[in-house]
Amino acid sequence: MTESPLQLDNAPIALFVYNRVGHMRRTVSALQQNFLAGVSDLYIYSDAPKSEVDFLAVSEVRKYAADITGFKSVTLILRQNNFGLARSIIDGVTQLTARFGHVIVLEDDMVTSPFFLSYMNDGLRLYASDPKVASIHGYVYPLTDADSLPPYFFLKGADCWGWATWSRAWRAFDADGQSLLSRLESRQLTREFDFSGGYEFTQMLRDQVSGKNNSWAVRWYASAFLEGMLTLYPSRSFVHNIGNDSSGTHSSASNLFDAQLSFSYDGIHVDSVTENDEARKSFVNYLRSIKPTYLERIVRLFRRLVSV
Repeated sequence: MTESPLQLDNAPIALFVYNRVGHMRRTVSALQQNFLAGVSDLYIYSDAPKSEVDFLAVSEVRKYAADITGFKSVTLILRQNNFGLARSIIDGVTQLTARFGHVIVLEDDMVTSPFFLSYMNDGLRLYASDPKVASIHGYVYPLTDADSLPPYFFLKGADCWGWATWSRAWRAFDADGQSLLSRLESRQLTREFDFSGGYEFTQMLRDQVSGKNNSWAVRWYASAFLEGMLTLYPSRSFVHNIGNDSSGTHSSASNLFDAQLSFSYDGIHVDSVTENDEARKSFVNYLRSIKPTYLERIVRLFRRLVSV
């Protein structure tokens, strides 16, 4: 049964950018075409260059950002020092949720449906006071059985490609990866955390702890997962990630996650705020289907080495 929505203002949008002005233009252009763009405040967090190599690209991003219109307001936060993506997102989300109580989060490589903001704000209003719900998510894998799933469903944890949350839920975020890993292992939750072996999220968290990556997203997922919190997903994606072309700081080329945007929306209807078993099985099956075999991993490693 769908809950009665609270009368909240439209959530501020946090857009995190670095050095890809081409991707950013596509992201902003799509966002400007959202039906709620003109009544939404946009906050652009522009990270400073990590080195002189990125100085020109960052300057181009900032020059473009200064001329963006089409929103209720546009505020630029120009980092004076290089934060890196994880620190920048954690800092920005913490600031905006503390100030406004909720936030919608995008990165510079996320092209959205015109209904993205409508869906996000509806979800934020519907579940604002429900402690079981951690976030609203806009992206969903290109599931082959999407037609058999309900239009919207809940899964345990949190996600990172076009999402929204509240201050009450963000307080559950634990930046200490070692603490999260220890709790997952001591409670014997790693297999469930990995979608029954579908994806190595636990290994991603181990790599974060050891310094091999600096993923904020796996820590957000683990934080919500350990609290038993849920995230709302659509069965048809409102987000298309255009950053899987190896241009990003933390990505490699792949079309496995390309999702066709949904251009229809008639409101959120969910029977109950519980994890949907069929949707979870669908995620498990999809992740297993794209999991590379040992031979494929060797080939990818070889190609990566010869391209260096």
